[in-house]
Formats: sequence, structure tokens, C-alpha cells
Amino acid sequence: MYAITGASGHIGRRVAERLLSEKQQVRVIARDRGHLLPLEQAGAEPWIGALKDAEFLTRAFTGTQAVFAMIPPAYGETIFRAYQNEVGRAIAKAVISSGLKYVVNLSSVGADLPYGTGPILGLHDQEQRLDGLAGVNVLHLRPTFFMENLQGAIPEIESHNVLALALRSDLRFPAIATRDIADVACERLRKLDWHGSVVQNLLGERDVTPTEMTAAIGKAIGQPDLAYKQVPYEEAQQGLLKMGCSPDVARCMIEMFRAMNEGKVIVGGTPRTRETTTRTSIEKFALEFAATFTAATKTRKAA
Repeated sequence: MYAITGASGHIGRRVAERLLSEKQQVRVIARDRGHLLPLEQAGAEPWIGALKDAEFLTRAFTGTQAVFAMIPPAYGETIFRAYQNEVGRAIAKAVISSGLKYVVNLSSVGADLPYGTGPILGLHDQEQRLDGLAGVNVLHLRPTFFMENLQGAIPEIESHNVLALALRSDLRFPAIATRDIADVACERLRKLDWHGSVVQNLLGERDVTPTEMTAAIGKAIGQPDLAYKQVPYEEAQQGLLKMGCSPDVARCMIEMFRAMNEGKVIVGGTPRTRETTTRTSIEKFALEFAATFTAATKTRKAA
């Protein structure tokens, strides 16, 4: 039996789907049962509750051999790191109270740094917290920049034929598809082949620049002249606010982008191994981006 937090999101849902396809028993945890319906129909046990509730999580974790643990994004939180730590403390308390021995923790590249990394700081805190649990084997998965983050640029592509981010156009860094993160998490959950605290970086298929990512996406959506635009931090922060982020979340995101631009987080050229390199290329992801782009465009036109 496995427990999956964040089971309604891209990564947690795919972890659960993979385990269910292998005839494993799975408990899927989320706040909204409706979001878990496809997994429930596939045979998963739905556990509906808040990740801030340590007693609920203790019940959900009890009797399982391992948990996929993550702190889901909550872009409207007034103080984002406080939210992350509240959820993180509840998860850690539930791990100990339930007697759980194995945790696959979704963290991030840069979680080794104690300051200056924006939202990654809360994941740094959680790594430290889980590492302090006696008798628990913890695997910290540290993925790099999600390719899916590029989907936030769809409105700007539609309106101005540019893909705009706060990142330097020549910044070369690894990017990863969330499905590849989930697949690694599923594999490690099935094997449970580590002891103590272990870190596994996940660096995607190769390092790319925003300009190269833009070219791949432009080709896939039939706009070969799609241009990349680096926006100033102030403009990017205002854009995040318009998208519904709280002021603190927007500030944190800009701090992370700045850390990337300055080479503090997700530095290109990080040594690659078979363990850290995943399969999905930016070109393959771009085809999926194109499907999302087409659907979004049709929806806006219909509205």
C-alpha cells in the first residue's frame, strides 16, 4: 500500500496512475474528491482532507509501506513559506506517528541552499525536517525547471507572438517534463532500495536556453517566427499578480528567477549521469504544448 499526497496534480496523479497500472494498492490524498474520481474509478482509495491536518495524514499514512510526499503550490497564500512549513510539519509529524519507514519527498534543485531561492526555501526547510526523523529512509527528488511552466506564457503568445519570461535569453539550464519526475518517483517507490537520507537530482533530457525552448514551441504551434522576450523583474512580478499570485508568492518567484539568472540555482552544465537524466526532450514536450495551446485558443475564441 502506498500513500500519494498531491494526487490531483500533474506529478502525484501520474505516480498514482503508474502504481495502479501495476496492480498496487494506492491511497490518493487531496482536498477535493471530484479531482480524484478517475483514480478512484481505477481502484485507488480516496482520502479527502487537508495536508495541514497531521491527524488526518497520520490515518492516511498508517498501514502504508511508503509515501510520495509533496507540498502543493498555493499561489494565493499570504506568507508562502509559512504555508509550506505548516504543511511540511504536518507531513513530518504524520510520518513519525504512523510508523512509516520510507518517504519519497518532492523537493527541487537548489534546496541545498539556505537563502535567496524564493519558493525553494520552503523545500530546503522540509528536507532538513525530514532528515531529522529517526529511523525514516528519505529520498529527496530534486527536479529542475518544469517544462509545464511554459504554459503560463500562452496568453502572451496569443496576443503578441512572444514567449516572455524573466530569464536571460542565453541562460542554459536543464528543463524537465513532470511526467518524468513522476516516473522516477514511481520506480523508487516500487524498489525502496535506499537507506537513510538520499538526494537524487533530476535534470531532464538536456540543458536548453529560453531561446531554444521558444524555437521548439514555435515550430510545434506553427509559428516559426515566435520570439523570446526577457521581461524586467518588475514587469514579471506585476504579471504574476495579475495571474492571481499573492504579493508574497510573486516576490518569491522573482527571487527564484533572479537566483537562476545569477547562476545560484539550476546552473547549466551540472554533471549528468544515467540516474539524473530523463527522457522527454523539449521538442517532444512542445508537441504537447501545441495541443494545450490549440485548446486554449479555441476556448478563448468561443468565449
